[in-house]
Formats: sequence, structure tokens, C-alpha cells
Amino acid sequence: MSFSRIIFALAILLNVEGCAVTAAAQDFPRKLIRIVVGFPPGVPADVMARILAPSLAEGLGQQVIVENKPGAGSSIAGDHVAKSDPDGHTLFMSSIANSVAHSANKVSYHLADDLAAVSLIADVPGVLVAHPSMPATLNEFVAAAKAKPGAYAFGSSGTGSSSHLFGELLNLNAGTKLLHVPYRGSSQTLTDLIAGRIQAFFSPASTVLEQIKAGNVRALAVMGEKRTPLLSDIPTFAEQGYQGFEAAFWFGLNVPSATPQTVVQRLNKEIVRVMALPDVREKLLSHTIEPTSSSPAAFDAFVRRDIEKWGRVVSAAGIKPE
Repeated sequence: MSFSRIIFALAILLNVEGCAVTAAAQDFPRKLIRIVVGFPPGVPADVMARILAPSLAEGLGQQVIVENKPGAGSSIAGDHVAKSDPDGHTLFMSSIANSVAHSANKVSYHLADDLAAVSLIADVPGVLVAHPSMPATLNEFVAAAKAKPGAYAFGSSGTGSSSHLFGELLNLNAGTKLLHVPYRGSSQTLTDLIAGRIQAFFSPASTVLEQIKAGNVRALAVMGEKRTPLLSDIPTFAEQGYQGFEAAFWFGLNVPSATPQTVVQRLNKEIVRVMALPDVREKLLSHTIEPTSSSPAAFDAFVRRDIEKWGRVVSAAGIKPE
């Protein structure tokens, strides 16, 4: 076959493939849509997926269901969606757990390269809580910890989890040597904190709010760019001189990386609309979840910065991926 005929054949093939992609995008959505959540029912990621699903279904004209695939800190779900058909019908509920996993654990996919960003959807305020016997402010707590290196311990929901890395970030920023005690989840961590077996815990505010109100634990600082209405009298880390805690427990939605941009943009448009609905916002806020949204490009840039940030923390803290 001559060179010109080869070029002509390739042009036809590319045109056919391009038409197929365009047709698929124009036909979207054409079937049931799944939001895959890497955590069990009842946790914030699952709650927000189930709150936004009905309104998202109404806008897209197709049923939207939530599918739970817990395990490996949400990495099993992330890998599943990354390998799904790139047609926009399978979405992944991503979170800070996935960005920290790239450095702190061994994962089989890349959050930013194998999944396309659609939109940030929520931020769950985070808080550093301590046993009531500990000093009343963050700076006093840090001073006490520095005076007795290795005497105080912080708990986490597992090695390489976000609650673990927040503690290591404080060690690096404040010069403390808080010991890390990993648990298999936040429930036992909180139980041992209340009992005084550990002295501190970085947690979503929703997990510890009632214990704070009851006086069983003491809030020292909140994560985020501004104070949360849930704990309006508790200053942020930044207000107390500590950087790197501006983003807390974020969540977003992604699709397989090869999904057509027209489909990504359609999904983004609907998600932005849904996250602005008064009833959706009210329901999320009642669960201490702060709704938000973003462009795909802004979310992609955010994710890549977050992966790099936690990579630096893992390296500086000497954490070995498991």
C-alpha cells in the first residue's frame, strides 16, 4: 500500500473514531448513572452522594444510584471507576483520602491522571481535639508537647490516613514529636481519646461535635480557611500561626480520564446547579457538610496540588508506603 493510501486510511479511521466520540457525547446520558463511594453507608461521603443523587437525576433525566465499594481507604473504588467505560455514566466520589494515598500507600491508579476532574462538591470542616486534661489552646498544647518529646500521642483512623498525615504535618510545622497511634477507624480512636489513652485526634467536626459539646473532648483548632459556624469560637490553625491546614476533608466527583470533555462539562453544569439548590444545601449543612462547586480545571489543579503537598509531608515524616 502506498504512503498516501496509508495516510488516507488513517484519516478515515480517526474521523470514524471522532464521530463515535461526538455521537456518544450527544447521546449522554443514555442509561443509569452510578456514583461509586469508597466508604460504607452512613459516612459523610455516602451521605452527600445520596443527598445530591435525586436532584442530579432530575437534571440529567436518568436514574442516579449510589454504589458503595469500601476498602483500602477508598482506593478500591477509585481503581474501579478509573477502569470503567469512559462514557460519563460511572462517577467516583473522591476525597482527601485518595490524594494522601498516592504517597502514603501503594495504589494501582492515579487520581489526577487516570480520573478526570468534574467538580469539587463539599468540604467537611476538620478539627483538632484533645483530652480535657490537655492545655486549653493550640499554642499551649504545642508548648507542652515540645517540653516533653514523645510523651503525648495522637490517634488516627489508620497509617497513611488523612488524620495521620494531619498529625505529622503538625509535628513538622510546630517542631513537636507527637507519637502516632493508628486505629482501624475513628470510632475506637475517639473512645481512647475520651478515656485519656491518647491525647489528640484530627477529625471531621461532624464526628466529634457532640463530644465537644458534652465536654468529653476539647477543640483546639479548626481546619479550613475560615472558622466554621459549628465551632465559631474556635480559631483556625492559620489564626494561631500554623500553615498547611487551609483545606480539611474535601470531596469531589471524577470520571474516567478518557471521558469526552463535552460529557465532563455537562456533568459539571448539573453538579454546579445541584450544589446551589437551597434544599440540597440545607440537607448537607444539617450533616455538617459545607457544599461547594468548581470548574473541572480548578478541581484538577486542586487535586494535583494536594497530591504534591501530602507527598512532601510523607517524605519529610519518613512514612513508608504500605
